[in-house]
Amino acid sequence: MSTAVVNVNRSLFRGLNLRQKTLLIIGFTSLLLLAIVVSSLFIDGESLSTDFGSKNLAPSLEHPFGTDWMGRDMLTRTLEGLGLSIVIGAFASLISAVLTIILGLLSSAGKTADSLVSWLVDLALSIPHLLLIILISIGLGGGAQGVIIGVALTHWTSLTRVVRAEIKQLKTQEYIHISRNLGKSKWWIATKHILPHLIPQILLGTILLFPHAILHEASVTFLGFGLSPHEPAIGIILSESMRYLSAGYWWLAFFPGLSLLIVVLAFDLIGENLGKLMDPKNAHE
Repeated sequence: MSTAVVNVNRSLFRGLNLRQKTLLIIGFTSLLLLAIVVSSLFIDGESLSTDFGSKNLAPSLEHPFGTDWMGRDMLTRTLEGLGLSIVIGAFASLISAVLTIILGLLSSAGKTADSLVSWLVDLALSIPHLLLIILISIGLGGGAQGVIIGVALTHWTSLTRVVRAEIKQLKTQEYIHISRNLGKSKWWIATKHILPHLIPQILLGTILLFPHAILHEASVTFLGFGLSPHEPAIGIILSESMRYLSAGYWWLAFFPGLSLLIVVLAFDLIGENLGKLMDPKNAHE
């Protein structure tokens, strides 16, 4: 019976074209990430209360991720930490996308503006991301606000370079020259002709910024320069678990780290499949 069901499912999946398979993967992965965020919002303080009678319990049916040194359920802590990381990554990526749009439109204004944008990109790339995030976070007093701004101000460069290259190509198109000859302003050309063509790249680039933003947020927090210790962030969970690994409590770092990896790979999977949909060669297969 089970073999027949598996064969039917395989035949149904084989019957899907590339577009349908891609949409199915995007939908399933997005639901997984949405479920993590929604579940983290419904976690109350009682779920994270201490229970010293249940401390350092190994993974079981009652506690699938085990418990920590204060008896707190690690599955609950991991879900809340992942939800917080996704929210921080979302805000940071959106701010980076806004900066990219502003700088991209600025680069289309002329050679001087384009040189200024190129100089800003090179300046930001000359400083290691992690170091710059730490400096910005410390300067803003740490916390979620400092991490979001720090990540946002360091992750716009790669997307800006892609957008700037696309703008250079668009400016050579015939309809751009026609608009100039008709007396249209640079701002009109930038907003009516150039910006609509940049939306797919900006959308895809923003999604691909998520895993970088989440990993850098976790890294900075792990090093002690990000979120405050009372926040249920993945970086804090991993940092605290380092003290207990030598005692054999491997689950304190394994499951949160694995969950963070799955979330990062999920965003990469969404970005990769969105890229397939936006590729004219694959969009209609």
